[in-house]
Amino acid sequence: MFDKVLIANRGEIALRIHRACREMGIQTVAVHSTADSDAMHVRLADESVCIGPPPARDSYLNIPAILAAATIAGADAIHPGYGFLSENARFAEAVEAHGFTFIGPTPEHIRMMGDKIIAKQTAAALGLPLVPGSPGPVETRDEVVALGERFGWPVLVKAVAGGGGRGMKVVSDAAAAAEAFSLARAEAKAAFGNDSVYVEKYLARPRHIEIQVLGDGKGAGIHLGERDCSLQRRHQKVLEEAPSPALNAEQRQRIGELAAAAVRKLKYRGAGTLEFLFQDGEFYFIEMNTRLQVEHPITEAVTGIDLVREQIRIANGAPLGMTQDDIVIQGHAIECRINAEHPETFVPCPGRVVDYHPPGGLGVRVDSGLYTGYVMPPYYDSMVAKLIVNGGTRNECLMRLRRSLEEFVIGGIDTTIPLHLRIVGEQSFIDGEYDIHWLEKLVGLKR
Repeated sequence: MFDKVLIANRGEIALRIHRACREMGIQTVAVHSTADSDAMHVRLADESVCIGPPPARDSYLNIPAILAAATIAGADAIHPGYGFLSENARFAEAVEAHGFTFIGPTPEHIRMMGDKIIAKQTAAALGLPLVPGSPGPVETRDEVVALGERFGWPVLVKAVAGGGGRGMKVVSDAAAAAEAFSLARAEAKAAFGNDSVYVEKYLARPRHIEIQVLGDGKGAGIHLGERDCSLQRRHQKVLEEAPSPALNAEQRQRIGELAAAAVRKLKYRGAGTLEFLFQDGEFYFIEMNTRLQVEHPITEAVTGIDLVREQIRIANGAPLGMTQDDIVIQGHAIECRINAEHPETFVPCPGRVVDYHPPGGLGVRVDSGLYTGYVMPPYYDSMVAKLIVNGGTRNECLMRLRRSLEEFVIGGIDTTIPLHLRIVGEQSFIDGEYDIHWLEKLVGLKR
């Protein structure tokens, strides 16, 4: 097993990785920007190395600085967490080239699934169902119109290298095609340095269902059930639950088996997530995330499996150590992403935390790097905590979630806790009757 792991990330996920390493007897190295010198994961790690000034491009995205830190500290492996460099194939290659182990998939799989067109083509070859769409990038407005006429309006123009809703435009009819096509390409170019776009049929009321998978890189692979991530604001997930209240046993088994089979055929290594839209009883593959997901704790809650521990074991060359028959989904779990934002305007609110009291009790977990007196810097993502609750049934879970949100105190900064309290009080959410547009309708936003 590794003696020392460098954590190439920050915030709650860096702390999460540190905890898994310590429980495995592995020493940790925290890297940090000057803005994160007082972060909790930096305080708790065995060693820490400052890798640059606050801007992420000069620190957490600075590949030479991270590799230098790993060399200085004598690390064996590097865990990228999520975000930042976690799905950067060039980083994964550099890590391996410098003699460290990358705790994640191969660079080839990262690159394959990072290109939306190649990912769709690969998914089709693996037998996964796809949203009807163009076989590759589209170059003109006329191609968009032709595809709209073929599949039926509306359609989506999407960035090939996209994510988070950037470079994505809904086209309602032929008259709107030229402007949407132009805007999508411009956004894609600005966000990703690649203006290639493709077209998909627009689904009016889908759920966002994702399947957690593990592979050993040698042909063994399993799934750990699904997560429903349909509660989104501007394509960013806000609340997730497992299992999905929308699926029946047959649908759950069908999509799980398809996902696990795909992992085995790919000889995929480590943790990954296959994401689907689900509407009218049908699944449509949209992408694969070749990393740990923000919402991984709800899968851990219903399976009892530590996903970060499994990532580390697999990266060290260990077999999966479990078969599909060993995976049993028990109870229900929900995660709320708590952001330092105004709960109505969603304006970020960095600043000093003057009071901090996380909820506790049976079935309650809080992943956060906050503490009283901590100053949240303005340079990074606004998520400051994840509240995860689980119970024997969805109703028990909902009651525990409400109680936990009411108990959660973060003073000194605005947070989205009031938004989550509003969500859990809505009857349609209580009944499990929502789709990816539900939350934006609730808060009065346009997608």
